[in-house]
Amino acid sequence: MGRGRAKAKQTKVARELKYSTHNTDFDALQRELSGGDQSVVGKQNDEPSDDPYDDEYDDYRR
Repeated sequence: MGRGRAKAKQTKVARELKYSTHNTDFDALQRELSGGDQSVVGKQNDEPSDDPYDDEYDDYRR
């Protein structure tokens, strides 16, 4: 009992997702997927750091 209202809301949301148009920035998506702009995704630093507590596996912990 009481499932009618929840199902109606789910149906409404599903219809909105299916039939609505979304503005997609394909240029930004391509830059992100190709790794063109490292400042957005995260900058990789291959130089050794001066931190004595930083080890080579530190990137894997994060």
